[in-house]
Amino acid sequence: MKKFKSIISVTACAAAALSVIPFSASAEGNDVIYGIMNIPYADFYAAELEGAPNAYAVDAVSSATSTKALKNGEGELFEGSYNELVTTGEVNAVGKEIVARILGVTYPVAITQADLDALGDNNYGFTPLDSVPEAYKNVSVSNGTASFSAVQDSTPETKSDASLKLSTETPWGDYVIDVTNAPEGAVLGAYVTTADGNKYAFRHEQNIWRGEFAWSSGIKVSEPHGNALDYAAYESLMGKTITSLTYINSTGYVTVPTNTYVLVKFEGSVSAQDAAAGTGKTALELVGFPDDYQKSIDAGDAQATETEISYTNAKPGSYTVTVSDTSGKYASLSGTYILTTADIPVQYSSEKLAAAEGFTADDAANFIKNIASVEVNGTTFSATGKGSVKVFGEDGTIDFAAAGRNGNVFDGSGNYTVKVTATGYTSPYEFTIAPEEEAAVTTTTTAAAAAGTTTTTKAGGTTTTKAGGSTTKAAAASDSPKTGVAGVAAPAAILALAGTAAIAFRKKND
Repeated sequence: MKKFKSIISVTACAAAALSVIPFSASAEGNDVIYGIMNIPYADFYAAELEGAPNAYAVDAVSSATSTKALKNGEGELFEGSYNELVTTGEVNAVGKEIVARILGVTYPVAITQADLDALGDNNYGFTPLDSVPEAYKNVSVSNGTASFSAVQDSTPETKSDASLKLSTETPWGDYVIDVTNAPEGAVLGAYVTTADGNKYAFRHEQNIWRGEFAWSSGIKVSEPHGNALDYAAYESLMGKTITSLTYINSTGYVTVPTNTYVLVKFEGSVSAQDAAAGTGKTALELVGFPDDYQKSIDAGDAQATETEISYTNAKPGSYTVTVSDTSGKYASLSGTYILTTADIPVQYSSEKLAAAEGFTADDAANFIKNIASVEVNGTTFSATGKGSVKVFGEDGTIDFAAAGRNGNVFDGSGNYTVKVTATGYTSPYEFTIAPEEEAAVTTTTTAAAAAGTTTTTKAGGTTTTKAGGSTTKAAAASDSPKTGVAGVAAPAAILALAGTAAIAFRKKND
């Protein structure tokens, strides 16, 4: 297996050596000298795509974020690329300001002294090397214009133990390829070849990203950082079979053979209406599907037709319905819907969320697994996705040591107002934690809040206050359908224990 070297390291060594004895000082006009050049993408890929039916000029990459686009040093995100800052106020196709542009690839070259002299100051930032590189591009100059050959690699590698996985679901475009057992080293360039001989080149940031390769074919035209996605060159890749993925590294070519069909995407949608949990039906709408799309609908445990989803004893939460093409030509599409309830099936007791009176352990577990966010003393922490904070464990136990990007969730004071929001539950569960036994322990807003009713649980008893000022004893939760009486008094001994624990936590963190 080839061992990839860093061009940056080679350049640094070369610069040190040449500061003593300039390599090109004794070169004659026709002598070949080696160095590195900043080669624009169009020039870098021209010879690689030559002969392909779809050969095209490869553009530079416009970026709405300089923090990533400029990371081209050794070991960095886009090692081996070169770039420029943009200060002209340009905006991209989705209205975001362009702040940087990735222009191409820094790569070893071979050029005669005469041709280098002919380039003059427009020499692509040529920096000489003190030895012959393992792979390079030949440079020829005519009328002051340089052209670059394909990579000269005497030992190209075929990596048959690698494999490709293509997905049609990615935030970075319409398609993404992940490679198992991928070649090591910085990816300076790459392209895929299809069964009909077409080739599609990949560029840093927009296509080459942390070992993955993504592209748009015109369905998704922007990505999360606000970058517009160039898709015109990749539209014809839909419906093709990729036969190889070729990496270009500092030591040449590494090709991964494959037989990967690119499913055809289209501008369609799958949408289902939110509905009540339990047993029922909800409307399903399929829009924009091609006439020859052979639909297979998967709604999990529910039953689905092209217009309706039926479900039985379904718990609250988010559900997915997926429509696939049994012919294998088109990509699948998915939609989500939420089944809801006004019930709050949990109560806070002994430093964890447990089943409230009238509810089962399964009801409580479903609430816990659907927790979307937790608010503590007015600060909200997401429970899912990037930057999420797990305030409650899978068994409902609260984590007083939980920390987010800006510090601890709990400040150690022992006084906390907590609001737990779960997907599928129309009202959040609210409770307070206080170091004093006599302080209020839980306050929960339930479905009855719509009628002006709140339930407050204190040490010593529970009261329910209705709109109009009357006070009655709290009623027990009904069996079916559940009405959502969520607050249940905790024994005073447990409250004292919780208060002692909170004080101890505060002292520990002071």
